[in-house]
Amino acid sequence: MTTRRDLLKAGALATAAAVLPRAAFAQQAAAPQTFAPAVGKWRSYQIVTTVEILKPEGQVQAWLPVASFSNPDWFKPGENSWTTNARSAQLVRDPHSGADMLHLVFADGEKAPRVELTSRATSRDWAVDLTKPGKPAPLAAAARARNIASTDLIPTDGIVKATSDKIVAGKSGELEKVRAIFEWIVENTYRNPTTRGCGIGDIAALLKSGDLGGKCADLNALFVGLVRAQDIPARDVYGLRVVPSRFGYKSLGANSEIVTKAQHCRAEVFLSDFGWVPMDPADVRKVVLEEPPGKLALDDPKVVAARKGLFGSWEGNWFAFNTAHDVALPGFAGPRLGFLMYPQAANAAGLLDCLDPDNFKYVIRASEIAV
Repeated sequence: MTTRRDLLKAGALATAAAVLPRAAFAQQAAAPQTFAPAVGKWRSYQIVTTVEILKPEGQVQAWLPVASFSNPDWFKPGENSWTTNARSAQLVRDPHSGADMLHLVFADGEKAPRVELTSRATSRDWAVDLTKPGKPAPLAAAARARNIASTDLIPTDGIVKATSDKIVAGKSGELEKVRAIFEWIVENTYRNPTTRGCGIGDIAALLKSGDLGGKCADLNALFVGLVRAQDIPARDVYGLRVVPSRFGYKSLGANSEIVTKAQHCRAEVFLSDFGWVPMDPADVRKVVLEEPPGKLALDDPKVVAARKGLFGSWEGNWFAFNTAHDVALPGFAGPRLGFLMYPQAANAAGLLDCLDPDNFKYVIRASEIAV
């Protein structure tokens, strides 16, 4: 019998869709080859996020990111559906940042707050030929302003502007400046395995410290900030690795159906002659640190290939959520988030630790689906 606990649902998932066999997942991780993404076929993915609040003290709320990002070249968000015992559950958008999320409010006294969210999207490998300038439609004024603006954690003045100007000194044109900043990130930063989660993304503090270590939310945010400081539009794209790299790079894909800790942010830069161009210097540093046997030199063939490929292309083995910064959680009076890439929840004591999924508790599973 269906009860209220099962009725709060939205969206409809295609009945013809089927999850691909687990064997296919394992096969994707095989056959290492040169990292060289090209425009590929569209692939569909499903992620299932299960959240349980272990300490339901006072009013309990939760916020789960869903795909609000869309780029018709390589990513199309799909439908969402959920089951929950929440008193209310609805898709909402933070009007400031544009981040979409499922917002749940549980009744006081609910002993086992729970939600299972299923989200789908379609993606593909994407590459831009930077040797062939074109005439893409220019960014609308509002989009341009948004993508060159400072945020709480990504200022474009002070030490960020000074560093950016130093990097691009003597360079002319957008492409040459952006390439110089990309190469500077690869040469001067490092992936710090002790950084929690994907990092904080406080780029001014990072530069002032002189210790340029972190993870993707630090290193790609630094890249984006340095590019924006040149009045060139750039954005972080926050998401989740969902399947292995088809190029055999263990560090650049999900290596299990459990992707609870597989969050990753990428970057895009808008170049007047090319439109939005994919870039990911943080993943170059990830290859350096993590690709077997580990701690590779910058001239290692695997690193050289990734460095070349991640300036203008990337794989579609990734599920995008949003490009949001300074995110306000609806119904929560606490401070804004630097970005929204993890499930969030709060009880009477405040926000729970989103980087501690075992005690939060949440699990995310990913699969490729046939439609």
